[in-house]
Amino acid sequence: MTETAELPAWVAALTALLLLLGAVVTLVGAVGLLRLRSFYERVHAPTLGTTLGTAAIALASMICFSALEGRPVLHALLIVVFITITTPVSLMILVRAASLRDKAEGKLQAPGADSPA
Repeated sequence: MTETAELPAWVAALTALLLLLGAVVTLVGAVGLLRLRSFYERVHAPTLGTTLGTAAIALASMICFSALEGRPVLHALLIVVFITITTPVSLMILVRAASLRDKAEGKLQAPGADSPA
């Protein structure tokens, strides 16, 4: 008999629901990366999908393994913290680099600059 057979039905259902939610959100983010037109639109979809999808999957992992081991398993919380911190930071760095490149090439006016009248 495997350990998953000892898992209560409500825990298995909650884990499956959270895994499915995380997978769908991550998939929507990936599709957004492919479907949106400009770089600035494209960069947001995977960022949000990664953050929310990872959080849902890590929560499912914490619930499942806490139920199997009979004690709280919180090490997956570190994954959520690191993803939540690093994903927006990398988004800002990518957008700033693209903005500076576009500004240098004359394609984009700098944010906050006075527009020509």
